[in-house]
Amino acid sequence: MNATMAQRIFLARHPEGMPTDDDLKLESMPLPRPGPGEMLLRTIYLSLDPYMRGRMSPAKSYAKGVKPGDTMVGATVSEVMESDVAGFQPGDIVLSYDGWQTHAVSNGKGVIKLDPKAAPVTTALGVLGMPGFTAYAGLLLHGRPKADETVVVSAASGAVGQIVGQIARIKGCRAVGIAGADDKCRMIRDEFGFDAAVNYKNKDFRDRLAEACPKGVDVYFENVGGDVFRAVLPLLNDFARIPVCGRIAHYNDTALPEGPDRLPQFMGMVLTKRLSVRGFIQFDHLDLMPDFRRDMTAWIAEGKVRYREDIVDGFGKTIEAFRGLLTGKNRGKLIVRVGDDPTK
Repeated sequence: MNATMAQRIFLARHPEGMPTDDDLKLESMPLPRPGPGEMLLRTIYLSLDPYMRGRMSPAKSYAKGVKPGDTMVGATVSEVMESDVAGFQPGDIVLSYDGWQTHAVSNGKGVIKLDPKAAPVTTALGVLGMPGFTAYAGLLLHGRPKADETVVVSAASGAVGQIVGQIARIKGCRAVGIAGADDKCRMIRDEFGFDAAVNYKNKDFRDRLAEACPKGVDVYFENVGGDVFRAVLPLLNDFARIPVCGRIAHYNDTALPEGPDRLPQFMGMVLTKRLSVRGFIQFDHLDLMPDFRRDMTAWIAEGKVRYREDIVDGFGKTIEAFRGLLTGKNRGKLIVRVGDDPTK
């Protein structure tokens, strides 16, 4: 790409179902120029996360959606190229929210300087960033795990799920992960130390899940919905807690599912088993951020928490990588390497 040019990916129209190349468009433009009180950032890494599918929808949600013509949103690790912002110098590496673009102009609001010597800068998008904090706040605040309980997490090989299970183990729980491939299940057990992992695509998934949870389920950390949720429901113990983090099985739905209305049955279970079901968004709990940074940094240093990143090279591969995220192709936290990393 020409040094005087930048690129961005914008929402051309609201998708119906899986986003297509007609919904998301890549375009080139002149390199933006910072004005007084601004700085120019060059994107090194772009985070891809499931919540971004919701931002593409016109439906009202917990955060403002992306309008057609707007650059797609997302967290980034960037290098400061030019700066007229106090506290930022060329060469600084920062965490920002510049979205799906190779360069951005910022006034410094919300931008955080990173120390590459303290941790690899990619961790600011994963285990030490929003996904890690989501796992921490959701499990500890809403899951309330107790020693010897069973914690089940869906999408367990993903950026959030892999951390949920490891925190559960730290708290003395039995951690059971659900994923959609045998190699993911091996990773969950061998790399992340889960007690058990079950492939939901197996024909005997429900039986295997029951075998992995001989004492039932006390905490179900929900990332998926659909058939996985229905398989977990009969295993829930009295007073089980269900932190609802995501429902990726439904993000591309274009209509209500066919079949019987299961809501009365579910609400009956909520009553008779005295279940606690709590939806949450990580930014509701920013007061926990100092505790998270302290604990997670220590757990990583002590080897109690491990993480895996799935890094895709090239900004031009962003759209396809995002579609892969929605169908479970990634192995770990999905990140696009947009440009050269000077910290390597």
